[in-house]
Amino acid sequence: MNFSSFAEFVAMGGHGVYVWSSYGISLAVLALNVALPVLARRRHLQDEARRLRREEMK
Repeated sequence: MNFSSFAEFVAMGGHGVYVWSSYGISLAVLALNVALPVLARRRHLQDEARRLRREEMK
């Protein structure tokens, strides 16, 4: 992989759209694999705290 300029590196010999979009999609999937469980855990903890407060009020 020997590129003479940054523009040539980004173009990847005419395949840059496919290469960079696959990197972008992969990064998005990895980010979702981290973010969704964190958000679900936070939502679960909030629901449990709300349930405990309701039970204490009875």
